[in-house]
Amino acid sequence: MTDPASETAAPGNPDTWVVIPLYNEATVIGDVVRDLLPSFGKVVCVDDGSTDGSGGVAAEAGARIVTHPINLGQGAALQTGFEYALERGARYVVTFDADGQHRVVDAVAMLDRSRTDDLAIVFGSRFLDDRTKPGFLKKVVLKTAVAVTNWTTRTRLTDAHNGLRVIREDALRRIHLRQDRMAHGTEIVVQLGRTGLPYAEQPVEVIYSEYSKAKGQSLLNSVNILIDLIIR
Repeated sequence: MTDPASETAAPGNPDTWVVIPLYNEATVIGDVVRDLLPSFGKVVCVDDGSTDGSGGVAAEAGARIVTHPINLGQGAALQTGFEYALERGARYVVTFDADGQHRVVDAVAMLDRSRTDDLAIVFGSRFLDDRTKPGFLKKVVLKTAVAVTNWTTRTRLTDAHNGLRVIREDALRRIHLRQDRMAHGTEIVVQLGRTGLPYAEQPVEVIYSEYSKAKGQSLLNSVNILIDLIIR
């Protein structure tokens, strides 16, 4: 693992690190990092074996970079990011997707809620308001995945596989992800649920851009989540 960026203090929620799993998102990750930095001065991208120079683009935009020499999967990238943040004294971690689907304003609101309401975990949910337009089939698949996750984890979430989360240090220290594919989303819910710490959901908007649709992520990721839930 490498971390070529400096460790100097930065403005914007100095007790918080944004952790971004990064794999072949060179065309968008620069904008994602630059949008985050005014509100979150500490952003770490875990470059999970990218072959398109994503890590260099993210570093140029202002992110710290940790590199996996080979692709280990999103769960492994998140775990690496969590350990990196904890080693640097993080009080909170925000998990954020690299493809531009999340909004910084939602992340800020979730962090503020965690602080104000003394919540250890705040999960983003695209289904608590009508801003997100996932399409009928994707919505059906995601809702099915939520039902399966809630049944297997004994939780009560409306959107169990949203990559936007706020996790406080005491909860973060109890996460040890082993699932390397999309099933890590269920694994993290299981482990956070077992902490018994207070949590809540927050309405967020997920933006399905032409970029994400062109990559086939709009439906494929949802199907992969469901497959992983069934076979795990």
